[in-house]
Amino acid sequence: MSHFLTRQDLARLAAFRQQLRGRRFRGLLWVSEAPDRARGVAHECLAQGGWSAPLWVGETSIDKSADGAGTGAHDRAGNGAHARAGNGAHARAGTGAPDRAANPPPSLERLPAAKARTRLGGEHDLVVFDAASPGTGLDPDALGAVAGTLVAGGLLVLLTPDDGGRRPDDDYRRLAAHPWRPEQLTSRYLERCHRLLAGFPGMLRWRQGEGLTATPDDGQESPFADGSCSDNPCPDSPCLDSPDPDCLSPDQAEVVRRLTRLRRRRPLVITADRGRGKSAALGIACARLLVKAEQQRQAPLDILVTAPRASSLAPVFERLAALLPEGQGDERGFEAPGGRVRFIAPDALTDAVARGEAGGPGSLLLVDEAAAIPAALLGEWLAAFPRLAFATTVHGYEGSGRGFALRFRRHLEAQTPQWQDIALRTPIRWADGDPLERAIDALLCLDAELPTVPKGARVSAPCPGQKLAELPCTTLDRDVLARDEASLRAIFGLLVQAHYRTTPADLRALLDAPATRISILGTPRAPLAVCVYVDEGGFDADLAERVLLGQRRPRGHLMAQSLAAHAGEAAALKAPSARITRIAVHPDWRRLGCGARLIQEAARQAEQAGKALLGASFGADPELLAFWQAQGFRPVRLGLTREAATGEHAAMVALALGEHNRDLIERLSRRFERQLPGLLAFELTRLSPPLVLTLLASVGDRCAFDAEDRFSLDAEDRFSFGAEDCFSLDAEDRFSFDADDRRELQDLARGQREPALARPAIQALVRRLASLSLSPPMSSSMSSSMSKADDDHDSLAWLAAWAFQGRSESSLAQGLSLRGKAQVKQWLRDAVGRALALLEALSKAPGRG
Repeated sequence: MSHFLTRQDLARLAAFRQQLRGRRFRGLLWVSEAPDRARGVAHECLAQGGWSAPLWVGETSIDKSADGAGTGAHDRAGNGAHARAGNGAHARAGTGAPDRAANPPPSLERLPAAKARTRLGGEHDLVVFDAASPGTGLDPDALGAVAGTLVAGGLLVLLTPDDGGRRPDDDYRRLAAHPWRPEQLTSRYLERCHRLLAGFPGMLRWRQGEGLTATPDDGQESPFADGSCSDNPCPDSPCLDSPDPDCLSPDQAEVVRRLTRLRRRRPLVITADRGRGKSAALGIACARLLVKAEQQRQAPLDILVTAPRASSLAPVFERLAALLPEGQGDERGFEAPGGRVRFIAPDALTDAVARGEAGGPGSLLLVDEAAAIPAALLGEWLAAFPRLAFATTVHGYEGSGRGFALRFRRHLEAQTPQWQDIALRTPIRWADGDPLERAIDALLCLDAELPTVPKGARVSAPCPGQKLAELPCTTLDRDVLARDEASLRAIFGLLVQAHYRTTPADLRALLDAPATRISILGTPRAPLAVCVYVDEGGFDADLAERVLLGQRRPRGHLMAQSLAAHAGEAAALKAPSARITRIAVHPDWRRLGCGARLIQEAARQAEQAGKALLGASFGADPELLAFWQAQGFRPVRLGLTREAATGEHAAMVALALGEHNRDLIERLSRRFERQLPGLLAFELTRLSPPLVLTLLASVGDRCAFDAEDRFSLDAEDRFSFGAEDCFSLDAEDRFSFDADDRRELQDLARGQREPALARPAIQALVRRLASLSLSPPMSSSMSSSMSKADDDHDSLAWLAAWAFQGRSESSLAQGLSLRGKAQVKQWLRDAVGRALALLEALSKAPGRG
């Protein structure tokens, strides 16, 4: 076996590890070499011994002869998460350091980078991240996930090719949208990573002919120093004076105290960086609540916990198992004499709330990694659960706690103005100032902050349009952006705070995804708004046909392929199009037209490039949908099922670029308009009432048919929709009822008719009022009228849910805080009466004629 690390290198590595343990830091060893040599160095690090939980991340099989050299390691690919419940920092607190010499050598776990998220909540003291071997690459999301599992004294060994990042690695296959090949892509992101890695302080690097070298740690002692720390082994828990014996820091103890004293309608928002014990605090609090219920002979508790992934809640159930050994459970639930704690996915939780099976008096919900869940969905849970806590990571590999706070604050202020917040600042898994945390944050832009807008530059309210027109709107050169770290961090920081699902992989796509354009309003280092869009479609007839038949699924082209698969529209594949993937506006500049201006610029550039459509896809949310509709986009698709991780339905909107491309949009939007009533009645019965109302506003009366059309299948139904046949009401008729409708609804409001028998008239009423909300100048009049009663909009939304979705009386009772059938029926009558009055007021509004 070849030896890559010299005796001097091994001595230096041992000294480095000893220093890490003494300071409760974690370290980085960067090996940039050919794959065989890089793996050889990693094997010799493993063979040095003293590792209790080593992990190898990569696709390539590990040479067993090398693995067995001094480690006793073996390949266990395919195993689940490293199950060490009770062996983490919490379980070891107060027990002293383990006697490693007395334990047999540990086995080496191996998993592909795609499964790195399964290690969330686990702990390792060595992680080898293989980005050098064939079939591997520097997966940013995987690196961010496993780096957080390293404990104090741990070492991250990063293997990369020694090419300066000038060539795309094999993980770039995920970026190579048709017809691009991975080797044709740029590698700006990898070049940036190599450039940053070479300058990080307090790390080791190994290269052939140079051996093991170190970078100074910001003026601190050399990583190879034989100082007093060599006699101080790494403690198994932080040396912190916690007032709670089950907690490892004072602020973690305070979080547990507040969680066990949650008060009705006073939700708690917990923010923390990784490694601060946030999820463990949730588990400790759950254990305390179960014990209290048992001791006080209360009814058994049923505590719900949710997160985008069940695996991220592993620390919660580990703490429950450690503190309540008499209980039983697994990674999705735990039961003890005082009750149970169970995981429920966001989509299942939302459906359970809509059915009245979750929430209500006395219920408790804990939400972990809330930044990765849409704010509108959190708002629904906020209304359903009287006691609730939201926990999220501030600088996470997935989502942003800072963006979460900005987006979710308005829901909290509106629904629960007495909400509280608390931050966990003290690291538990490692010491404050940890060099690896700083390095990973910088490498992945995890700590990218919202850019600072220059003072005095904000648009004044009286003339925002004029001021916005004077601001520079620029399409960025990505070669320049990749080498301007300040601008890159400002732009990515703006994107992170605006979108709940931004991950480190999005930074790579921003720099290297093909056919991608970035436009900003303002300057690169102080962007007021940013828009990212990509090219799609343009398939030849043969490929389009095979995609339509389900025989091909080229990478990328989300909108084009979705419209082909779900609307049967081959033209969406053949027509060249563009899709906006991200748009973000600085909070201080919102509602001033910044987003609209960037969309207009994107549409102008796309039309000049010969694109037929400009579209966007996003999680269906009333406010977002209304924004896109205000820019002229029309809904063309809505997903029938919720995404499990977010609980949202995917919405798709599109805009025709040029008069000659309107036929395609007309066909797509009219097909959706005709589908919508049936979907609401059957597949989308749990869609939120505000979203139902917004969708109806986008459709209005355009899908009404005359009596003959309702009972015939004409050529429009079989092949396409003719513009002249779509409307059965002219513009004047759309804002009035006939005498029969009006009389029927007046009878209902007076209590002379059953609501169910007037459902068609109620549907017509709701549709007309919804359409008015998007019809200038009526929309301004509607807003003015609705401001007289704060609940008019909610009332109309719930009326729409009852009329189109068939919401039950129990669903209305829960959503509107009513009791019994009599109250629900009276509410329906009153709601119809208010809606009629509103319609009459709008019919007399200025601009009606």
